Amino acid sequence: MTHPGVLPDTAIRQMIAIGQIGAETPILDQQVQPSSLDLRLGNVAYRVRASFLAGRDRSVADRLAEFEMHRIDLSEGAVLEKGCVYVVPLMERLDLPPGITAVANAKSSTGRLDLLTRTITDGCTEFDRVAPGYSGPLYAEICPRSFSVLVRPGMRLNQIRFRQGQAILDDDQLRALHASTPLVSGPALIDDGLGFSVDLRPSNGGIVGYRAKPHTGVIDLDRIGYYDPADFWEELTTRDGQLILDPGAFYILVSREAVTIPPDCAAEMAPYLAMVGEFRVHYAGFFDPGFGWADAGGAGSRGVLEVRCHEAPFVLEHGQVVGRLVYERMSARPERLYGAGIASNYQGQGLKLSKHFRSPA
Repeated sequence: MTHPGVLPDTAIRQMIAIGQIGAETPILDQQVQPSSLDLRLGNVAYRVRASFLAGRDRSVADRLAEFEMHRIDLSEGAVLEKGCVYVVPLMERLDLPPGITAVANAKSSTGRLDLLTRTITDGCTEFDRVAPGYSGPLYAEICPRSFSVLVRPGMRLNQIRFRQGQAILDDDQLRALHASTPLVSGPALIDDGLGFSVDLRPSNGGIVGYRAKPHTGVIDLDRIGYYDPADFWEELTTRDGQLILDPGAFYILVSREAVTIPPDCAAEMAPYLAMVGEFRVHYAGFFDPGFGWADAGGAGSRGVLEVRCHEAPFVLEHGQVVGRLVYERMSARPERLYGAGIASNYQGQGLKLSKHFRSPA
């Protein structure tokens, strides 16, 4: 681990082998992704009164004693109800060396279900951030916002990425990379990352997105390609390239641009400036090396946008810039790329719901 950057799958396996990442239940090879590690739910969920951070010099276990309402045994499967907040100890724990930091995020399928999932640690003052040298347990805070979900131990709702040193590419480095390896179809808007816009005028004249229905059944997260989208989602169309977002509603939309992540890079989706409107585009944020890469079966993949409107109705217009991708260098090229020989559900994607729903006929 001598080069700065995001650690690849080979380095993650080495961390597991030497005990910097550990678990009582052995870590599975399929948990290791090209630039991250999937984290598994443990056997119990704590229903809590409110979301919380441990706070400096305090443990999550201490805070659970303050906020716990009741405990739920997950061993036979249990429903996490919409609108409630839960804390679930994860199977994995960390013993990081001083030079390694970590950041966590929801997996793609988790974000597309509006399943707010954040990682917390002992002593944390931020969600999803793990300090260098951290040694201790990991927890997932889970808040289902649109759909109640059935979960079991071992399910993988979030993922963690490890970094050594400075990894982020500045705008000059990003422009040079785009000049040698086009990162996006069409002109590149590079300003504190690679900007992307929303597609509200699909070339086929079809739907532009989906809005979550307010009253639905439970989604069993183990059921893949099982649910009828019509039972959970409203299809959206536009005539003029405009879509009015309703406060509190959750939308699945798609970027106008097709994005590529070269093998020597990783990326993270970041929210755009709040001044552009009262909405948020940021749930599942990691893009692995090889996403949209032609040699890995991608040839450019559009980014699916998980959008929530806040205080007031807001008019979203075709081509409006709604987010940005922050590119990071890898410390080494991963052994396996996204979409190349691994189960990658969203390579070459367009507008697409999570893997739990049947594809349109």
